[in-house]
Amino acid sequence: MKHAIIAAIGAGLIGLAQFIAPAAAYAHGQSDDTHRAEAGWSIAIHGGAGTLDPDRMTPERRAAYEASLQAALDAGARVLADGGSAMDAVQAAIVPLEDDPLFNAGRGSVFTWEGTNELDASIMDGRDRSAGAVTGVTTVRNPIQLADRVRTDSPHVFLMGQGAEQFAREQGFAVTPPEWFATEARRESLDRMRANALSSLDVDHKFGTVGAVALDTHGNVAAGTSTGGMTGKRWGRIGDAPVIGAGTYADNQSCAVSATGWGEYFIRVGVAQEICTRLRIQTTFREEPCPDDAIGGSYCVSVQLPDAEVAQDTADAVMDEVAQLGGDGGVILVTPAGHAIFSFNTTGMYRGRATSEGVNEVAIFSGEAR
Repeated sequence: MKHAIIAAIGAGLIGLAQFIAPAAAYAHGQSDDTHRAEAGWSIAIHGGAGTLDPDRMTPERRAAYEASLQAALDAGARVLADGGSAMDAVQAAIVPLEDDPLFNAGRGSVFTWEGTNELDASIMDGRDRSAGAVTGVTTVRNPIQLADRVRTDSPHVFLMGQGAEQFAREQGFAVTPPEWFATEARRESLDRMRANALSSLDVDHKFGTVGAVALDTHGNVAAGTSTGGMTGKRWGRIGDAPVIGAGTYADNQSCAVSATGWGEYFIRVGVAQEICTRLRIQTTFREEPCPDDAIGGSYCVSVQLPDAEVAQDTADAVMDEVAQLGGDGGVILVTPAGHAIFSFNTTGMYRGRATSEGVNEVAIFSGEAR
């Protein structure tokens, strides 16, 4: 790249501008080989991963999950199809999942050991890597929206507990009563855990965290994640969902990731950023002469982004590391080339994806729509 800069300067300002243009395109997630239609978009969502048994899934329950996933996927896809931003699409997809008691986020969140619902969320914009996160909030109906407000209207990235609640009130968020979040099914899980001295994994069997990742028609990526945590969590436990780099990460130069699983292991591996870093390292650059109408002697840089197979292998490799440490769960990601990828080391993950090229699918168990 150093030689390309020198060559461009030697050729004059026009040559330099033609060198800068491809480099700027790379910064916005574009390349000469994007493997997607011009101005295409892509979105993936998840509703948690874990030990899911097809034999215990009734047709009615499966239909309910699939309908909820499809509604969330459609909400995000509509934003992108209309030319909206990846950030708006991520929130459009996550909000209905937070409002749905089937999932462990917002309404339907699991209970802490003390019998309260404490919510976490994070969001990141791949354009400038701005991010916002909240943890331990109890009165905000849609924590993903509060996380974005932290990103845009505070000088900070991460707010917790009472401070996050105060910020929410100052920003005009309505105070949502505790009964909105509580469900009988989640309370029964806590009761069984207390009565039988079980671990949270024994009563949950799955991680119901929700998330979304998106690429918009402007070449920008974004990621968001929201959760109620783990049943019976104590001592202010925080998982990976609100941690930038562990449960959520987005960078136009590499990818956008949202994770779900056993948070302690995802934090230790730094799953979301690790996947993006590995993909960025595998991006290649080529120096080549600029178009014929450029001043002689100038060079341009073309960018080759990792293809879908490389992206899948990279995500799988990081999830293998999680498994080797003893953790499980899954991730969704989109790349600047428009690939929407799932990777999980559990028997299932509630998930869906859609693209401008006509892909539109939801799935639950391993082997479906991978």
